Amino acid sequence: MSVAIKLSDALAQEAKLYATATHRSVPKQIEYWSRIGKLAEENPDLPFRFIQETLLAIEENKDPQQVSDYQFD
Repeated sequence: MSVAIKLSDALAQEAKLYATATHRSVPKQIEYWSRIGKLAEENPDLPFRFIQETLLAIEENKDPQQVSDYQFD
């Protein structure tokens, strides 16, 4: 479901800058920030990098070519 919201010009400009640098659209950049912020609020003891790497691992796990069984020695 799409919803139109009003954002400050400053936030929109900053999102545009980050979106360009990370090869995302402006709406996707804002969604990313929203998701990270929500996860940080829900898990205040987790470092930002851990949250970011967990999200990456979740996405990698969706692609069977990115996942292999771990072999214990």
